[in-house]
Amino acid sequence: MDIVEDAAEALGSYYKGKHLGSFGKIGAISFNGNKIMTTGGGGVLVTDDEELAKRAKHLSTQAKVPHAWEYRHDEIGYNYRMPNINAALGLAQLEQMPKFIERKRELANKYCEFFENSPVKFFNDADNETSNYWLNAVLFDNFEERNLFLEKTNNSGVMTRPIWQLVSTMPMFSNCQKTDLSNATWLEERVVNIPSSVK
Repeated sequence: MDIVEDAAEALGSYYKGKHLGSFGKIGAISFNGNKIMTTGGGGVLVTDDEELAKRAKHLSTQAKVPHAWEYRHDEIGYNYRMPNINAALGLAQLEQMPKFIERKRELANKYCEFFENSPVKFFNDADNETSNYWLNAVLFDNFEERNLFLEKTNNSGVMTRPIWQLVSTMPMFSNCQKTDLSNATWLEERVVNIPSSVK
């Protein structure tokens, strides 16, 4: 089975020494404005399959067939090319990535110490994992504790947010096929994202 890996937030994260985004046939990494590095938007596909890379490039450049003067397209294509100025921004950010990750890990270590003797569990590296700590999160025992924390922190001027709502629960997907998402629902009711920006 071929895997398309959603590694949107995983740039700079590893599992057993292997970079996330490189486990599947193709990986997708986001460069949105809130990610560990940004180009202002967009992202990148990564693959070690040369034919798949050529196919992705062809489709992302309007499926244009090379010709000296004609504009010819051999199938429906898309304009998913990153503008040069955005790419330049991304390359400059890429040079800074080790420093970005170092600062993120320093913040995560402070959180780890802070929550060490607390009933609230801080998500940190498990065995064989190296996180980029793009977004720090804590786990509460139940929905009520989660909401109390969200209320108190936000009322105190500290922006915290619950993790994203499950897509399957959104109105536009109400008629779609569903499966058992009890683990995801359990997490949705208990996880809070805490401030993660570093200077």
